[in-house]
Amino acid sequence: MFEELKAHHASVADRRFETMVNDTRAAEFSAENGDMRLDYSKTNIDGAGRDLLIDLLDRTGVAAKRDAMFAGEPINETEGRAVLHTALRNLEGGRVYVDGQDVMPEVLATLERMERFAKEVRSGDFKGQGGAITDVINIGIGGSDLGPAMAVKALAPYHDGPRCHFVSNVDGADIAGVLRQCDPKTTLVIVASKTFTTIETMTNARTAQAWMSESVADTGAQFAALSTAEDKTAAFGIAPTRVFGFADWVGGRYSMWGPIGLSLMIAIGPDAFRAFLRGGQAMDRHFQAAPWKENLPAMLALVGIWHNQICGYATRAVLPYDNLLARLPAYLQQLEMESNGKGVSMDGAKLPYDSGPVVWGEPGTNGQHAFYQLIHQGTRVIPCEFLIAARSHEEDLHHQHQLLVANCLAQSEALMRGRDLDEARSKVAGKFSGDELERQARHRVFEGNRPSITLAYPQLTPEVLGQIIALYEHRVFVEGAVLGINSYDQWGVELGKELATALQPVVEGEEDASGKDGSTAALVAFLQKHGV
Repeated sequence: MFEELKAHHASVADRRFETMVNDTRAAEFSAENGDMRLDYSKTNIDGAGRDLLIDLLDRTGVAAKRDAMFAGEPINETEGRAVLHTALRNLEGGRVYVDGQDVMPEVLATLERMERFAKEVRSGDFKGQGGAITDVINIGIGGSDLGPAMAVKALAPYHDGPRCHFVSNVDGADIAGVLRQCDPKTTLVIVASKTFTTIETMTNARTAQAWMSESVADTGAQFAALSTAEDKTAAFGIAPTRVFGFADWVGGRYSMWGPIGLSLMIAIGPDAFRAFLRGGQAMDRHFQAAPWKENLPAMLALVGIWHNQICGYATRAVLPYDNLLARLPAYLQQLEMESNGKGVSMDGAKLPYDSGPVVWGEPGTNGQHAFYQLIHQGTRVIPCEFLIAARSHEEDLHHQHQLLVANCLAQSEALMRGRDLDEARSKVAGKFSGDELERQARHRVFEGNRPSITLAYPQLTPEVLGQIIALYEHRVFVEGAVLGINSYDQWGVELGKELATALQPVVEGEEDASGKDGSTAALVAFLQKHGV
């Protein structure tokens, strides 16, 4: 499928794309939607390469697959489900059908229930045993944690509700550290588990319940659930009015637009939460309507395919120069690697090419003093994705934001330009001479010609955050559609869960380890010896 693209890449691989970047290219190799600009001019993609990439979208039927997703068709073929997280932000849209039934009335009704509850918590009308709610603890894992935890931090300037805390790890240190910060009499606990059986989440929920029971007579009155298992939530003591469900056509890592976003709504308020939804909806409309060349999700995906499947760059660094987005790399790590980390195509055949890349990153400028050494001078090329806002929320520290912007733009320029040996020699010519000059200079050479893209926006508002998250969601869709894989199941997480369930009685000493491999048995014995 990629033969023409690989042949084209081979013909231009040694070209220094710095020589191509001028004002015309900067305009031609960027795409905009509203006030958001995606610049991919600092890559080795040229006009011919882009044409081949866009042709790839047509040959793999991405437009038809996109339309099928928005129409509620079961594109998650291995589980026989629609993929309709977009319906959760379809505020002014028309009807959306799944199996002949319009799902929008239920979606909007649930949103309104969430808004009523959030207003009650924020106003103090909903109280704990000790009075108005001061703290909210969201207990979840994976998508029911990473999304809202990322978004609450990202929208901290809009956070005027109770303090929000997030617990996900079954390691007791996680929940113990959060509980020590809270008063059980004024704490609301939100348990986020669609089935109300997720072992890590329910273990932490029971720990929180026991903690609260020491001070609160009716613990269930200070719990809410994001779940469809009403029998299990009722058994836990949670009233139906505080249970918010969502359909099986909403995947966990795509779910914070609905009930999984309740903690975010409580933090920033229903109006700001709706602005977040509107941002996602605006990106949906852009994705559906814009020509491929002007389509941000499509072009972001094609750049990813060029770097991963064509150039063979196995990783992708997400580098937000916006400290509010500190958790975005971790969020995108799950979104992309759980979605597109597959080994077989839709028909079950082994993929003849690599699937999704390794996604990682940290906010700038911290990363500059950590791993940028590898990015600039390491032996492997790591495509970088920078995010930068024109304005900070800290208006009295405008000079610091200008320094941040300068650092962001300088990094992408440095990756592109590099520093050759002659320039490196000139840097140290006054300090060294002869062979030592040559040796020292070589340590200061930057190969350059390393690709990056930059996503720029005016300011990180709820609406802009919604656009960014929807942009990356649709990027995942496009890459998966081109690769012919199912981006919406996650069978790769199942085996470890099954083995952990089987191992627990062995670790607890209730069963012996005779059926386990030698390494696992020896590790169990060692840990038991030391008190597990």
